[in-house]
Amino acid sequence: MSYAHTTEVAVEQCIVKFAPLVKRLAHYMMASLPPSVELDDVIQSGMLGLLDAARRFQDSYGAQFETYAVQRIRGAMLDGLRKSDWLPRGLRKSLRQVEAMVSKLEQQHKRPPTEQELADAMGLSLTDYQQLLQDARGYQLVSAEDLQSHGEESFLDHYYPDERPDPLKSLLDEDERRTLIEAIEDLPDREQKVMGLYYEQEMNLREIGEVLGVSESRICQLHSQAIARLRARLRKEQVEHA
Repeated sequence: MSYAHTTEVAVEQCIVKFAPLVKRLAHYMMASLPPSVELDDVIQSGMLGLLDAARRFQDSYGAQFETYAVQRIRGAMLDGLRKSDWLPRGLRKSLRQVEAMVSKLEQQHKRPPTEQELADAMGLSLTDYQQLLQDARGYQLVSAEDLQSHGEESFLDHYYPDERPDPLKSLLDEDERRTLIEAIEDLPDREQKVMGLYYEQEMNLREIGEVLGVSESRICQLHSQAIARLRARLRKEQVEHA
């Protein structure tokens, strides 16, 4: 039996073993996506990510591989969402305006602007502004790509490279992580709690709403608002260090 054939058999076994992981990640991601997105499409993209991970990884398919595979699977799912262009361009433009207004008002007031201040600045009622945030459900999952400034290199490959990490590159990544941590710490208290429960505790929006005593739609709004603040902060840091 050739080495290539042996390797392909190992890849197939890996796909079978970790297919449930793909489905679990897809269901988790679907909790933050609009109903128009099909679960099967997300799973299919995730399976392509798993296949890519299995072919790239050089070690045994154990715990270390699973950590690596999760990043590849999520990256493939996000790429699939981007290519499907499921978010209306008008809404995407409005969300960029929110981010720009967040940055502008933060500079003026030297503090995070409230939702009412942002609504007023954009010429919207508070209700319409919050509806805009709710309509952005899922946007925060794919918007990280827009933060990159690495040419043709993907966001995933930049943060989870296959090659041995370069010391300078690692230092730069550490600076970016520190900036993100500081930005999260500067979020209003409730938005900070939402981010912690969602990303650290891996709770879905409905569960977070139950913990904080508000509706799932309100958590969606707070999540979108938090992402807009973080993106505005990171963009500002990128411009200042360019």
